[in-house]
Amino acid sequence: MTKSKNKLSTEQRSKFLLLGSIIALSIAFSPYLFYLYEIFPSGPVWENSLFTYKSLYYEDVMTAAWTYLGKITPLFLLLIWFFTCKHWWYHAILVPIIMYGFQLVVAFYEDVYLDTNLALDTDGLLYLAPFFIIILSLVYLIRIKIFDRIYGIDLSEIDETDVSVFSPISELDRREVKSFQEEEEYWEPTQEEYYTRL
Repeated sequence: MTKSKNKLSTEQRSKFLLLGSIIALSIAFSPYLFYLYEIFPSGPVWENSLFTYKSLYYEDVMTAAWTYLGKITPLFLLLIWFFTCKHWWYHAILVPIIMYGFQLVVAFYEDVYLDTNLALDTDGLLYLAPFFIIILSLVYLIRIKIFDRIYGIDLSEIDETDVSVFSPISELDRREVKSFQEEEEYWEPTQEEYYTRL
């Protein structure tokens, strides 16, 4: 039983080490990914045995490749970060991932179809706003759940305390202190009682 358990943990360690090595090599390879644009020809048409690519918007295949790889490289690194992040806020990484993905699609669409009338890149924030709102709402809800689990505070309790950002204590505590001070039988110990209680 212990041999199989040790073998299983050794296999898990090996898989973990292999995955970590692949991720580290991928990150180390990222500058080379960006500079791959230099292998593309300088000219409006790129012909190879598989397909023919014609750059309409940039009018230069190397410039188009530079633009695409300038979007793909950070997108690639952000995807690695998203899938390996163990923090509770990792959903917020989806915002730049969606932004780079959208920019890549727009750049490719404009270059292939030469349709600049859509103005996708200039109004990109309007198209991405619903995704940003959903993602930020999701991150905020996760934060509230974690806050509730760690501190055991319900949102209804926060509303009841009337906490103000300008006051060091809540309104409820201020009322209690004031009512205690206004009591008629406000007891003040004598000096002797005070020192005996210390």
